[in-house]
Amino acid sequence: MTTGAETADGMDDESGGSGGGGFDRRSLLRYGLAGALSLAAGPAMATPRIRPERSLHLVNVHTGESFRDVYWSHGRYIRPACRRIDWLMRDFHVDRIHHIDPDLIDLLHAITARLQTRQPLQILSGYRSPETNRALQEEGFGASNNSMHLVGKAADITLPGVRLGYLRRAAAASRAGGVGYYPDNGFVHVDTGRVRFW
Repeated sequence: MTTGAETADGMDDESGGSGGGGFDRRSLLRYGLAGALSLAAGPAMATPRIRPERSLHLVNVHTGESFRDVYWSHGRYIRPACRRIDWLMRDFHVDRIHHIDPDLIDLLHAITARLQTRQPLQILSGYRSPETNRALQEEGFGASNNSMHLVGKAADITLPGVRLGYLRRAAAASRAGGVGYYPDNGFVHVDTGRVRFW
């Protein structure tokens, strides 16, 4: 958002013509052309605002473990923070850790930023081992043989105080991968595969 002080060319007073009417048609055209050129140049010269840090607030609903910290700063992922996320999103059934895709971490950050919430994003499932995946299939949960959970690129999430439909829309708006809507089970699936919705 710009302020009056940020407008250039000494034209910071909208009532500049009221002091005596010294503008003729040629002057108005000249000022008008200059104004148009300055507006056209403005966006090209503008520097995009880059946030120096990215943070997340996560809770694993099964273990009660939480993460609330900066995980990316000044163009770099913070390895100790990412390892803590790997641990929180591990397969707790067999206590096995897998590297979580940084793009997935960024997607979770983008979702919470879009919703502007202070509530922690609840993780129902992050990494899933082949053993756990087979067990879910045997129990009739419909886990895919090619689940993105198996490679640390998917999460099943919910957010306290936010309707599941809003959470789904926030995830879909990011267009960063797949988004599955499971209202009967109370969660939204997100992954960093190709963009698709179900």
